Amino acid sequence: MCGCGLEDRTVNCRICIAGITLFGFSSPDPLALLQLGCKFYDADDYHPVENKKMMSQGIPLNDQDRYPWLCSLHELIKRENACGQHVVLACSALKKAYRKTLTTGQDAQIPEEQRQHNEDDISSHTFFIHLQGSIELISERMQKRRGHFMPLTLLQSQFDTLEPPAAPELFMAVNIEKDISEIVSEIKAELDCKMQKSA
Repeated sequence: MCGCGLEDRTVNCRICIAGITLFGFSSPDPLALLQLGCKFYDADDYHPVENKKMMSQGIPLNDQDRYPWLCSLHELIKRENACGQHVVLACSALKKAYRKTLTTGQDAQIPEEQRQHNEDDISSHTFFIHLQGSIELISERMQKRRGHFMPLTLLQSQFDTLEPPAAPELFMAVNIEKDISEIVSEIKAELDCKMQKSA
């Protein structure tokens, strides 16, 4: 299953678990099994109050709403990296531009030639795990979820926004129709493979 572009790179365990509205699970906690010495963060915890209020009212976020949030997540990862800490982040990261901001801290809408040199670019050492599933399955799981600000009415807008990862992004895709233990095993096997290749 090694084929996502990490084979010849030194990986410092910056992993982003991405997908539609937390892929419908009641909590990201099961994925703490993946930590393996990494700190686990849920990106939803870092949304500003205004964003949470908008979403709870069924108002989709736009790029401008998400940009400061993504920059704050980039700073979080950067701080942990400076301390030598490995990180697992659960974040929807729906669009390529969002993933770019997450890994560079810069607005991906700005043309490449107009961007300043960025020493904080961690894209070459960030591995995205894209969890994918049908709208029917995610809808079913969301209906069982309690206490989250994301309403079911926004699910279609997330699918409309979604741009799945593609080369040259470093990623793997996992089908969420499997049991959580199978998902975790598949991801761990892939990461082990990448680490061995980069050793």
